[in-house]
Amino acid sequence: QVQFVESGGGLVQPGGSLRLSCRASGSIASFYVAWYRQAPGKEREFVARITRDSLIINYADSVNGRFTISRDNDENTVYLQMNNLKPEDTAVYYCKPPSTIVSSWGQGTQVTVES
Repeated sequence: QVQFVESGGGLVQPGGSLRLSCRASGSIASFYVAWYRQAPGKEREFVARITRDSLIINYADSVNGRFTISRDNDENTVYLQMNNLKPEDTAVYYCKPPSTIVSSWGQGTQVTVES
């Protein structure tokens, strides 16, 4: 089974930027990958999704215009560029392919936005 590892999180001030990476242990060229996040005390929520050919990209309303999802199939990696970060973006961020590919969630990467 393909394994996914998220990285790139950290502590940033409001208005700052971070770039998250989701690296797979095998090829990701045949399926979509999505980013989700879970803030303390809240349900996990959808952030963005990109199809295998990058032709269709979807964003949650809360991040549209600030976040950009992209992928490099040759590097088996999906990225999430996050700009103009807000305190409400604080969460653990997870990447997730379809459940038919990987059914469990990874460790995620922590993003904290505060002054």
